[in-house]
Amino acid sequence: MKQIIPDTNFLIECTKNRIDLLDELTRILDFKFEVKIIDKTIEELDKIIQKGGKQGKTAKLTKTIIKAKKLKTIKTGKGYADNILLQKANKNTIIATQDKELKKRIRKKGMPVIIIRQKKYFKIE
Repeated sequence: MKQIIPDTNFLIECTKNRIDLLDELTRILDFKFEVKIIDKTIEELDKIIQKGGKQGKTAKLTKTIIKAKKLKTIKTGKGYADNILLQKANKNTIIATQDKELKKRIRKKGMPVIIIRQKKYFKIE
């Protein structure tokens, strides 16, 4: 079973555009998978929530969705979220991101990336 790890921005974009993470992943993937969230993503969502405003509300809803879908959290050590995600990317773990730089770094490693296309569906590259 493979792991899918979305980054913070990917999760927020799913919430903003009303994309059901699990349904859409099931549609594009032909293998068993489990979605996991790194603890740094939860920390980033908490920071956005504290800032308030529209982004804060979206981050709060995103966190509620994570809890409702019972997504497991991976404990990580110290470090920057993107670097941790890059380290996790391997043949059994696919990262879902919209971050240009992170996508480039993951592809350079020869690993696939899941992205959002036209604000409504996922694509694996």
